Amino acid sequence: MTRQLLRKSPRERGMAPITRALQRFEIGDRAYIIIDPAVHKGMPHRRFHGKTGVIVEKRGRAYVLRVRMGGKYKYVIARPEHLRAAP
Repeated sequence: MTRQLLRKSPRERGMAPITRALQRFEIGDRAYIIIDPAVHKGMPHRRFHGKTGVIVEKRGRAYVLRVRMGGKYKYVIARPEHLRAAP
């Protein structure tokens, strides 16, 4: 299952640009959780891949996001390499 979920296309293989690791988020921003399989540190669980969350706090270099799953809210800790800014 994860083998298919975290597969990259041939043109995006390898390490991501450094700017992705340096991106900043403010509390209250919305972000997409897109797991980068090339970076293992700060990787959230695969069930959150593709979900959208709200930044609740910054914890070290990582961010805590509140994600709605069904009728509940879950808190996910992820590094910025696995996040994209949502419009």
